Amino acid sequence: MAAKAKTNPIPSVWARQQREPAQPALSQAAIVGEAVAMLDAEGIEALSMRKLGARLNAGATSLYRHVATKDELMELAVDAVAAEIVVPAADSPDWRAAVTEAAVSFRATALRHPWLSSVLGQAGLAYLGPNLMSFSERLAALFTAAGFPEPSGAIDTVLSYVIGMSTTEAAWLTTVARSGETEAGFIARLMPAARQAAAGHDHLAEAYAAGAEDIDPVRIRDDKFAYGLDVVLDGLSLRLPR
Repeated sequence: MAAKAKTNPIPSVWARQQREPAQPALSQAAIVGEAVAMLDAEGIEALSMRKLGARLNAGATSLYRHVATKDELMELAVDAVAAEIVVPAADSPDWRAAVTEAAVSFRATALRHPWLSSVLGQAGLAYLGPNLMSFSERLAALFTAAGFPEPSGAIDTVLSYVIGMSTTEAAWLTTVARSGETEAGFIARLMPAARQAAAGHDHLAEAYAAGAEDIDPVRIRDDKFAYGLDVVLDGLSLRLPR
């Protein structure tokens, strides 16, 4: 029986089946992206170069070729998520509405990444990153166009409020997440102890009088943030030239 003729492969790189690499090529962007995902899921305490390397199927030594230290990695992570913050154009017709939009966007970003607010003052020179520099520049343009004689002071005031509120809120939501319950469920379970603690304190007892079923925690947090931001902007508006 005649042997079956062997088919020669088509002589082209495009016709040849490509082999999957044993390990995907690392890049700084891939390392930072995985670090952000790890921070979001597990928190700052869980992040280490060794654990991150394991998630990327790479040794810690390989990571250090792209990121020199964990501190540098945190700077890069902060700058990466800063790209999510929206700041309206400086020529917005209503400076107050524009600042509110930026503040709300900052808060939303901080709650998506609960570790962010707590490390902003610790992540080295993170503010020199391209995304944070762009964020700062857009805020400066917005407050300057609004007519503030000292735009940096106005910006610091707004950011101090937003970061402070976001840090507290993120810590609360982290506690709720660790309980394994929904926020509403966690509050319902906590409410009897809260009422007992408030007994004998007239003003506090009244605040806890509503039933847990009447509480919408998301709306309450949104309302608190909006109220405080309005107060801050009311004060800043007095600094504008009349």
